[in-house]
Amino acid sequence: MNKRSFLSSGHLPTLASAFFYFDISFMVWVLFGPITPFIADQMHLTATQKGLLTAIPLLGGSFFRPILGLLADRIGGRRAGLTGLTLTLIPLILGWHFATTLWQLYLIGFLLGIAGASFAVALPLAGRWYPPEHQGLAMGIAGAGNSGTLIATFFGPRLAQHFGWHFVFALALLPVCLVLFFFFLFAKNSPSAASPKPWNSYARLLSQMDTWKLCLLYSFTFGGFVGMASFLAVFFHDQYHLSKVQAGDFTTLVVLSGSFLRPVGGWIGDRIGGYRLLLGLFAGIAVCLLALGSLPPVAFAVMLLFVAMGMLGMGNGAVFQIAPQRFGSDIELITGIVGAAGGLGGFFLPSALGVLKDASGTYATGLFCFGGLLIAVMALLLEFGVQWSRTWTASALARTMVFSYRKSGTSASRLDPIGEKAEAAAD
Repeated sequence: MNKRSFLSSGHLPTLASAFFYFDISFMVWVLFGPITPFIADQMHLTATQKGLLTAIPLLGGSFFRPILGLLADRIGGRRAGLTGLTLTLIPLILGWHFATTLWQLYLIGFLLGIAGASFAVALPLAGRWYPPEHQGLAMGIAGAGNSGTLIATFFGPRLAQHFGWHFVFALALLPVCLVLFFFFLFAKNSPSAASPKPWNSYARLLSQMDTWKLCLLYSFTFGGFVGMASFLAVFFHDQYHLSKVQAGDFTTLVVLSGSFLRPVGGWIGDRIGGYRLLLGLFAGIAVCLLALGSLPPVAFAVMLLFVAMGMLGMGNGAVFQIAPQRFGSDIELITGIVGAAGGLGGFFLPSALGVLKDASGTYATGLFCFGGLLIAVMALLLEFGVQWSRTWTASALARTMVFSYRKSGTSASRLDPIGEKAEAAAD
C-alpha cells in the first residue's frame, strides 16, 4: 500500500473523529462486562443471569444500529454521531443514580446499546472519504475503536473496587463529553456522500442473499469478539478464581490483540482479499476455542484467547473489506444491517455460555459448541465463494478473492476457479 496515497486520499480529522466516537462508545457498550462480577456478588446472580447481564447491551446494539444507520442516511453521519453521543449520556446517568434491581440493570444495559449503534455511523462516515482500494484500511482504523473495550476492562474493575460499581457510570460520562466536543469540531460529511436512499432500498438489500451471508459472517467475527470481551471477566473470575481486578486485567490483555489487529485485517484484506483471509481466520479461531474447551491452566488459556481474539478482530476487518466491494453505493445501509447482526451474535454468545454452564456445570460445553459452529461456518464460506465467483462483478471479485499473483510472478492454481477468474479480472 502507498502510505502517501492513503493519507492524501481521505480526510484524517474525520477518520480520527470516527475512531474516537467508536472507541468511547465501545467502552460504554461493554461496561457491564468487567463490573458484572461486582454486581453478581452483591445480587447473588447465577451464571445464566451473569451471561444475560453482559449480553443485554449487545442486544440493544443490534436494535439501535439500524435506527442510527437510518438516521445517518437521512441527516448525515456527522449529525447522527452527535445525536448518538448525546443519547449515550442517558443510560450512564441512569446507571449512576437509579440501578438498584436486576430488571433496572437489564433496562439500562439495553439503552447502552445506543453506544453500540455507533458502528452504523462511524464506519461509513470514515469509509465514504476513501476510494475502494483504501476502504479496508480506513474502515479498519475506524473499527479499531473497539479498543474502547480495553478502557472498560482495565479501569472498570479498579474504579468499582475503590468507589463502587455505580460510580463507574458517573466517571464514564467525562470521556463521552470530551469526545462529543471533539466530534463536533472535526467530523465532516464526505462530499461524495450519496443522497438519502428511498425506503425500498432497505427492502431490496434485505431481499438479497449476499446481505444475509455477510450478516452471518459478521455475527461470528464481531459477535465472537464483543461477546467474549463482555463475558471474559466473568469467565476468568468463575473458572480460575481470579480476583475481580485480575480478571479484568487478563481480559484487557486478550482483548488488546483483537482491538489493534482489526485494521491489520482490513489491510491484509485489501492485499489478498477478505474472503481468503476469513477462511484462514475461521480455521485458526476454531482450533483455539476447541483447545480452550479443555480448560487448560490459566496461562495457556490466556495465550489461546490472545490469539483467538486477535483473529476475531482481523475477521471484523476482513468482512468490512468485502462489504463495500459488493455494496459500495449502499455502504451506510449495509453497515447498519451487518453491524446489527454482529451485535445479535454477540448477544447469543455470552447468553449461551451462561446457560450451558448452569446446565452442564462447566464452561467447556459452550466453548466446544462455539468452536464447532465456526467449523460449520467455514464450510459455508467455501460454498459462498463458489456462488460469488458466478454472480459478482469482475472488479468485486478481484478485490475480495485474489492474492497479488502478479507481484509474485506466479499464476492461480487450476484447482482455484475463484482465483483464476479474479486474476483475469485484475489483469
